[in-house]
Amino acid sequence: MTTSAVQTPRGPVTRKDVARYAGVSTAVVSYVVNGGPKNVAPATEAKVRDAIRILGYRPNAAARALKLGSTETIGVVVPDNTNPFFTHLAHAVEEAAAALGYGMVLANSNGSLTRERKNIHTLAARQVDGVFLASCVFDPDLTDLEATDIPSVLLNNLGSPPGFSSVGVDLEAGARAAVEHLIGHGHTSIGLAIGTNTGNQLDGREAGWLAALRAAGLPDGPLIHGEFSRSGGYEVGKRFLAMANRPTAIFASSDMQAIGILRAFHEAGVRVPADIALVSFDGSLDAEYSWPALTTVSQPIEAMAEAAVRSLVGANRGEELQHHILPTELIIRQSCGCP
Repeated sequence: MTTSAVQTPRGPVTRKDVARYAGVSTAVVSYVVNGGPKNVAPATEAKVRDAIRILGYRPNAAARALKLGSTETIGVVVPDNTNPFFTHLAHAVEEAAAALGYGMVLANSNGSLTRERKNIHTLAARQVDGVFLASCVFDPDLTDLEATDIPSVLLNNLGSPPGFSSVGVDLEAGARAAVEHLIGHGHTSIGLAIGTNTGNQLDGREAGWLAALRAAGLPDGPLIHGEFSRSGGYEVGKRFLAMANRPTAIFASSDMQAIGILRAFHEAGVRVPADIALVSFDGSLDAEYSWPALTTVSQPIEAMAEAAVRSLVGANRGEELQHHILPTELIIRQSCGCP
């Protein structure tokens, strides 16, 4: 029977309708739609795809999930996906998950613990197969996540909370390397621009800054809190400029803060690094294309994402929990005073 002899079905188009129109079995349609597990001859695949297009067939995701016992979807919660670090991290998780056949749903908490909890409940209602949580605090209350009974991995987290795998970087070691580099340039007064954290745990970047200064026998420099944002860094930069004895170098806890600080300094005619040196943390693309280009502590985002996805897949298989703390790398550019 030729496809021209088959009438377009009335009502919702099913896989059987596509198979009948293309003159193949429903199994072949399934192989084409799902990309396997068996290969389909190119000519046959073309017939199936033509039938799908002509009939307007749309696979029923709910029915597939019911049959497989899986939505083949993971959820990712981040504090703010306008932050280049979390944009890059979410994209890397999406790529690593897609390689294993999972789709992704991204949710923003906008720095709010209330919004974070709401996102977790929303993802659970969607019956995702796993959740990656990058909390807006270092030591989040995981009660809501535990209640979902969904395999979960904590992103950008250095802890090892019971019942969860985690992936993070050694913030303290990275910060210490950055401050030691500034000390190597001869700076003895080094300030810290640090983000706000509503939790009780000391930010590892602050701990690293203090450790480097004290190991060198230097006094603690001035510390100013501000939002992890360009505007937050801009306000922090103006506050540093208003100091009677402002530091000769600043370590900023994020690239976004550092970019805001750069603008404040440029507006005031303060030269970086000639008047004040600047080093930041994250390793975002923005840091490479700022002016001057930022010396920054780079986080291994792809490695973090791959470790997180492996941990989640392992949890689904009943494997033991994993806690990864990955090293950072200091990327030398111009803002610190290096040529």
